[in-house]
Amino acid sequence: MVGGFFVTTHSTLALLGLALFLALSVSVVRPDFLTSAETQAYSWVRENAIGLWWEPENTANRSTAIDLKDIPRRQSAVATWLAKKYKVAPEPIAALVAEAYVLSETSGIKPHLIMAVMAIESNFHPYIQSQVGAQGLMQVMTEIHIKKYEKYGGKLTAFDPLTNMRVGVAVLQECIKLRQGSIEGGLLFYLGGSNADSESPYVAKVLAEQQRLDQVAAGDNVSVLQ
Repeated sequence: MVGGFFVTTHSTLALLGLALFLALSVSVVRPDFLTSAETQAYSWVRENAIGLWWEPENTANRSTAIDLKDIPRRQSAVATWLAKKYKVAPEPIAALVAEAYVLSETSGIKPHLIMAVMAIESNFHPYIQSQVGAQGLMQVMTEIHIKKYEKYGGKLTAFDPLTNMRVGVAVLQECIKLRQGSIEGGLLFYLGGSNADSESPYVAKVLAEQQRLDQVAAGDNVSVLQ
C-alpha cells in the first residue's frame, strides 16, 4: 500500500513537472497559447467546483440574510420595525421573518407569535446562552432537545439561526399540544415546563409583542419604544 502510494505520488509529481516544463517552453515560443490554456484550465476548475486555495470562499449562499425588497411588503414592514427596535441589521431579520411565515404553515403557529417568542427570549441575538443552558434565538434547552438537532448536524447547530428557529418552533408546537391547544398554556410550558411560574409576565410580554407585530404588518404606525 505504501509503495503504491509512493509510485502514484511520484508519477503525479513527474507529470506536473513535465506539464510545467512544456508550459514554460510554449510560453517562450507562443505566449498566446499559454494565455488561452490558462483561461480554459481556470474555467474548467470553476465549472467542476474545485476549490482554489488562493481564492476567498463565496459564502453568500450560507448567509442568514435576505434583501428587504425580496420579501412581501407585510414581512418587510415587520422586519424593518424589529430591526429598529432591537438594533440589529434588517437583512438577517428579514430572513427570520420569511422563515417564520414558512414554519407557520407547517406548525399552525402564527408567524408573528414565533417572532415575538424570539424577541422576548433573545432580543434576536443568536449566540446567547442562559445560566441553565438555553441557547440561541429561541433559547432552546439544547441538551434536552438534542435529538431534534441531529438531522441538522448535531447540537452545535443550535447556534445556527434558522436551525435554532426550526427546533424552537417544533418545541413550542409540542408545548401547545401538551396544553390542549392553549397558546397561553403552551407558552408558559415553553418557558419552564411543568415548573413554570404561572405568575410570570412572560406570556403577557410575548402576546403583547405579537399584537404589535400584527399592527405593523397591517400598516399601523407602532412606536419601537413600546
